[in-house]
Amino acid sequence: MRSKFDQQLTLLNNSLVEMGALVERAIANAVKALIERDTNLARLIIAADDEIDSKDREIESLCIKLLLHQQPVASDLRLITAAMKMITDLERIGDHASDISELTLLLADMPYHKNLEHISQMAEATAKMIRDSINAFVKKDLKLAEAVIAYDDEVDDLFVTVKNDMLTLIGEDPKNGDQAIDLIMVAKYFERIGDHATNIAEWTIFSIAGTHKIWET
Repeated sequence: MRSKFDQQLTLLNNSLVEMGALVERAIANAVKALIERDTNLARLIIAADDEIDSKDREIESLCIKLLLHQQPVASDLRLITAAMKMITDLERIGDHASDISELTLLLADMPYHKNLEHISQMAEATAKMIRDSINAFVKKDLKLAEAVIAYDDEVDDLFVTVKNDMLTLIGEDPKNGDQAIDLIMVAKYFERIGDHATNIAEWTIFSIAGTHKIWET
């Protein structure tokens, strides 16, 4: 019985890695479509969100089966509970990649008035956070999970930089306002993606150590 349970836990880990790869690719493509004003790629990202949603449902179903049929012990319960929380955050990250692509469609008709270097850096940073948080869960690496949480400060700082850049752009010419506001929204979505990656890391810590900040006094 335990052997079958361990096999299903391995399947759960592999499925989480696959879902993480899907959302990481969505982020990379979203920023690529934005920078290159590639509307075809933006539409593909929006359509591909269905695949992320499907993976979410698949993992949720597996977790429920594990809970109902395998009688997991306390440590296994923490792992399964954490996985169910994590896929919610991964699904939301996929939604944000789609949201960014919707904005790309709005922005594609005009050249950018500001270099998007810092937004690109936000995309790279959040993708790293997602990859590391999933790896921390699979490898039960507490230090890596804690490093992901600390790294969120980098994303927050980049968001402030982008916001200030866009406010400067508006100050230079109010006609730049619409584009600047849309790009602030793009940066805000990446900032939220960083928050979701932090959530994943926090649930990883829960799965390993049994502690989570929501229960701290």
